[in-house]
Amino acid sequence: MKTVKDFLWKPGMTVEQMVDDFGSLGYQSIELNKASDIVMKMKQEGAKIYLTFTSNMVTSGLRGFFAQLIKLGMADVVVTTSASIEEDIIKSLGDEFEVSDFNANDIAMHEKGENRVGNLLIRNESYMKFEDKIQEFLKRIYEKKKRWDVSDFLHELGLMVDDSNSILYQAAVKNVPIFCPGIADSSIGFHLFMFQQKNPDFVIDVISDVKNVIFASNYDEKKGLISLGGSISKHYAIFSGLMNGGFDYVVYLTTSHASSGSMSGATTKEAMSWGKIKDSASGATVNGDVTITFPLVMGRALDKLKKMEILK
Repeated sequence: MKTVKDFLWKPGMTVEQMVDDFGSLGYQSIELNKASDIVMKMKQEGAKIYLTFTSNMVTSGLRGFFAQLIKLGMADVVVTTSASIEEDIIKSLGDEFEVSDFNANDIAMHEKGENRVGNLLIRNESYMKFEDKIQEFLKRIYEKKKRWDVSDFLHELGLMVDDSNSILYQAAVKNVPIFCPGIADSSIGFHLFMFQQKNPDFVIDVISDVKNVIFASNYDEKKGLISLGGSISKHYAIFSGLMNGGFDYVVYLTTSHASSGSMSGATTKEAMSWGKIKDSASGATVNGDVTITFPLVMGRALDKLKKMEILK
């Protein structure tokens, strides 16, 4: 049995060394250390890795890290929510989101055309630029084909984005499918609706895409899931796992708790009752802000995988 050890700062301490020490520190630090170990096992065992995240994480500076992980081969399937797509495109156009304050004057912000996401700020002008660009993209896509599964549509968008820090771009280059079952939501959903009013034969088929997420892996293949937050992105991924015998490795990073009965707070243990995760699966749930926990989990895993020469 492990014993608790005092955490001591060392000059020049690396993320890898710090998260190593988390393994005997206590509470959520132990879960975070365990989560990093499980991520390493996914890669070492050649599992197909599903990465899921909600749009607020793309609003933050994690957007470029997600793109980098795809480029490094640490995500084979991505599942996300609709605003992730539009904000990835907005940032690819060179627009920058600003740091605001959780206690900002929201009425004054609204009057100035500013929109708050926690302590981050997005200006109305950013959405205006997005509107112009997405209409351009949609016209080009419509000329190629009238009916698209969502994942094929997002792949096509990625081919049009010119930004190596873009999630869409890296996924298209690496041929990593992006699934977005709730694409009708948010600004992109509205612009798809408006485009369809002028072009009634243009269809983005959400239901047809279900077969694609199910066939993204198979029953015999080892599967790993890194799920950040919850909602539809988390459930869409674990449901596809259910269709293929369940996940072998699972890491949840969330601020929610199981007491609400929500998907966001549902534990790896609860998922076993549904068969979404195998009874023998390795799992960890880390409660905390993903902008803090995810870089720590992945930073240590990437360093160790690099030393093992598993990560090129």
